[in-house]
Amino acid sequence: MAFEAELKHYLRFIKLEKGLADNSITSYENDLKRYLDFARNVLGISNLAGITLQHIEAYLEELTAMELAVSSIARNISSIRSFHEFAVVEKLAEANPAELVELPKKAKKLPEVLDAHEVEKIIDAADRTTSAGIRDAAILETLYASGMRVSELTDLEMNMLYFEIGFIRVIGKGNKERLVPVGEIAQLALEHYIETARKEFINPDRPDKTENKLFLNQRGGPLTRMSVWNIVNKYAMKAGIQKNVYPHIFRHSFATHLLEGGADLRAVQEMLGHTSILTTEIYTHVDRSLLHQIHKEFHPRA
Repeated sequence: MAFEAELKHYLRFIKLEKGLADNSITSYENDLKRYLDFARNVLGISNLAGITLQHIEAYLEELTAMELAVSSIARNISSIRSFHEFAVVEKLAEANPAELVELPKKAKKLPEVLDAHEVEKIIDAADRTTSAGIRDAAILETLYASGMRVSELTDLEMNMLYFEIGFIRVIGKGNKERLVPVGEIAQLALEHYIETARKEFINPDRPDKTENKLFLNQRGGPLTRMSVWNIVNKYAMKAGIQKNVYPHIFRHSFATHLLEGGADLRAVQEMLGHTSILTTEIYTHVDRSLLHQIHKEFHPRA
């Protein structure tokens, strides 16, 4: 298995050479296993030389999407940086791509969002004359209309769509279920995909794997998180968006745009599936920062 030998080598080093306690070694192991699994299974990387700063930043976005505490993200960064330093010393890699990654400040970083025009440009970049474009448009519309996580999107099944009432059943973190509104435009995109394009992706040789999954890949299998990352990046580049666009930014934008429009904070919390309203409140900070920006730009004495 990719990275297994390097990780074992590193864990032996921190135990024997650095003399770390068993609890600390377990923490390093858990952090690095999750990191290397992401590199292998989501980013498709099979050796340390292939990991770049951009890949590590993508992983940190994934940790943010998991809504980990800032202290947990800081610990993960320390583990990753130390592992890559070791790899350079041991000549397992030529450079340390984590060298320039900064530890997060205690104050929670405000998430970057797309404005409504940028979202529209990305969605409109999908070519709806092809089966893949119809599917991709449905994915982009659903991400923005529902605010669901990318893992929730890839887990969607046909029987989780309640179009007669305009809702989708989502299985969130901790196996918790919630109903989220899908919106008329996204529902039309999903219906169009199901009626015209989805059958093009079904593989008759593996009906057991495709029978109920909503979003399928070209080989007839369930769409993966990596595929959704690639789809989002493809259309962001095609639309000429300069921001760092990744699937979770649609979730940030969904929440921010609702609150900017006057939505109730607890209603947004329910739609996002946040256990604590404190997690949802960060989007009110985004809203306030936007007000400061507008005030500074347009007030004559700002």
